[in-house]
Amino acid sequence: VQLVESGGGLVQTGGSLRLSCAASGGSFSINALGWYRQAPGKQRELVATTTKDGSTNYADSVKGRFTISRDNAKITVYLQMNSLKPEDTAVYYCNALVLRGGYLYHYWGQGTQVTVSS
Repeated sequence: VQLVESGGGLVQTGGSLRLSCAASGGSFSINALGWYRQAPGKQRELVATTTKDGSTNYADSVKGRFTISRDNAKITVYLQMNSLKPEDTAVYYCNALVLRGGYLYHYWGQGTQVTVSS
């Protein structure tokens, strides 16, 4: 499974960005898609996830500002980020939880940098 992210960049405080992540690579069943982020010197943390039945989960720090969505036909997940703050600066990673052969596997994208200037 390959995950290709796009949409990162530099934005001012209060601005918006939209991240995209497209999955490819063969026959598989994706149980969940999500976004994580890692700031310098910090551990990777969950930002938002969405399951194949459409339920979503958000970190408290982004609730009300970020929206995760998915296009099952395109096997793509999006993260709309509004009202960005400097503390949102991080490398954002796409994640897919894939069911294969009765086991669940995590796959990661290469990461995309999001920088919010104050």
